[in-house]
Amino acid sequence: MLGIILCGGQSLRMGTDKGLLTKEAKTWAQSAYNKIAALDIPVKVSVNKQQQADYSAIFSENDLVTDDPLLQLKGPLLGVLSSHIQFPSEDLIVLACDMPLMEPSILKELNNNYQQHPSFDAYIYTDDGEPEPLCGIYTSKALSGIVDMLRNGTLVKHSMKFILDHLVVNFIPATDEQKICFSNINAHAELNGQ
Repeated sequence: MLGIILCGGQSLRMGTDKGLLTKEAKTWAQSAYNKIAALDIPVKVSVNKQQQADYSAIFSENDLVTDDPLLQLKGPLLGVLSSHIQFPSEDLIVLACDMPLMEPSILKELNNNYQQHPSFDAYIYTDDGEPEPLCGIYTSKALSGIVDMLRNGTLVKHSMKFILDHLVVNFIPATDEQKICFSNINAHAELNGQ
């Protein structure tokens, strides 16, 4: 399995690259990287072409996966499928860099579900029944199927939630204590509230 930190978004509402924001002397991207690396698996950081130079100053070039220019996609799915195309045999555990409250214990529980129930395509937490697709595990087999849908024109929406409709998903209800960990911080007002 390979960890993927999703940093390639536009950060329009925040007005600055969220992965480069700092908390306790580490960027959000580094913090997310370390949380996944604690599972004892290799980790890569998914970025877009414009971010490469900034992220190369923090991570080694080998740790970066740049969005595939041939994929006609935007959003997190672009980062996930670009990573899959570069590492087609690896199952991916993904974490968005803008979830700075994520606890390593949740990632460990996610990985345990994956180990104990190997027949699913994806492993995703839910918050009051709504999936949290930016912290989850996607198998290489499932992602190959999504790439096929994209290539044959049947992937009519490019959202992570939409692809879950086409996968056999092990949904894990987040406990009340865990729900705060899935907060996406998208604007300075939210950041200041933390």
